[in-house]
Parts: sequence; C-alpha cells; structure tokens
Amino acid sequence: MPRLPVLSGREAARRLEKLGYRLARQRGSHMRLVHPARKPLTVPNHPEVGKGLLRKILRDAEITVEEFLTLGS
Repeated sequence: MPRLPVLSGREAARRLEKLGYRLARQRGSHMRLVHPARKPLTVPNHPEVGKGLLRKILRDAEITVEEFLTLGS
C-alpha cells in the first residue's frame, strides 16, 4: 500500500474536487464538500491533515489511496 502524503486541508479538497466534489459551505476551519452521487465530506482547513483522518476521508469518499494519489498529478 502506498504511503499517504502530508497535505493541507485545502490541497486535499482541491484533489477531491477533481472527482466532482464541490465546496458547499465552510464554517470555521471545516469545509463541507458535496457530490451529486456520493456522500458529503467534511475536510478540515488546517496546514496539515493527519494521515489517519485523511484515510478516513478517502474511505468516506469510497476511493483508494492509489486513486487519490493519481488526482495530484
């Protein structure tokens, strides 16, 4: 299994937007992303998102780490 990179919340949201998610709202430091066919996600807008939390976000988005890594390039 490939290693997850250390990303900011904004960069993680940018990669998820390539899947069709869009920013619905932001309250404080938490961004709510929605998708027409998938469940909504909450991504913290922090300088670094922990690897465990990022893995949970990917699980909720129903994508693999490999798919997420290809969104960055």
